[in-house]
Amino acid sequence: MIIPLFDLVRRRTVLFDGALGTELMARGLDRGVPPELWNAEKPDVVREVHAAYFEAGADVVSTNSFGGTPLRLAAHGLENRAFALNRTAARLAREAAPPGRYVAGSMGPTGKFLEPQGQATVEELAASYAEQARALVEGGVDVLIIETQYDLREALAALRGVQSVSSLPVFVTMTFGVYPRGYFTIMGDSAARAAAELEQAGAAAVGANCTLTSEQMVGCVQVLRAATPLPVIAQANAGQPVQRPDGTFGYSQSIEEYVRHVPDMVAAGAGFIGGCCGTNPAHIRAMARAIHREEQA
Repeated sequence: MIIPLFDLVRRRTVLFDGALGTELMARGLDRGVPPELWNAEKPDVVREVHAAYFEAGADVVSTNSFGGTPLRLAAHGLENRAFALNRTAARLAREAAPPGRYVAGSMGPTGKFLEPQGQATVEELAASYAEQARALVEGGVDVLIIETQYDLREALAALRGVQSVSSLPVFVTMTFGVYPRGYFTIMGDSAARAAAELEQAGAAAVGANCTLTSEQMVGCVQVLRAATPLPVIAQANAGQPVQRPDGTFGYSQSIEEYVRHVPDMVAAGAGFIGGCCGTNPAHIRAMARAIHREEQA
């Protein structure tokens, strides 16, 4: 399915938003509280974060639904509210979106391990993602993004579940570490294998998010680009978490250091660029300037 977003990425780099959970924490969300609950309890705050990312230059924001599968919400006794919380997540992002901007329905890992490492089944995971996808689509998203996947089997189950209830394009991003032999998930899935299998399964775009710094992400994009003709999405962390003298945590890359590698990601083949842990609207604003300069050069 071709939508204007995919026409846009053929013409220029498309900018996603940055981290959402930490922005909500900065506004008072307590650790251990599922962010999705704020879709119902503090919708104005969620909408405010989306609006801040759009104002900073994001073309696309992701909904406040990363942990919104019924399986993951069950850890908080919220599985029966999953549909409503996801539908509201999509509506809040849609309300914040200016004309010509886009909303991606965020779908993170369930937190369950498939057999034999765990007891979850492919059918169980697919059904949970299908339920989340139905709600996000009803709420008005433009695309769905299955993200931060560390097991290719779960990513494929999620993709199958989403495809069973929606014809919207589906992005899938895996989380890779960098090792002497290349880029791999913690389950041993290589970046090249993941890209190829996700393409074959019908993903509309593939990529990587989290874990990697912006510098490390450049090499990962090169591997992904070589493995698939699909659009590639890259959402790097702002470095690694570091503890400050006062006991709080930050990230090791400054905005300047982080953004320095954004043009290299684009040159390596990333059509969609965004931020992950440690990034905020200031990062996205700086990324928008860097991308604009590159395109004007």
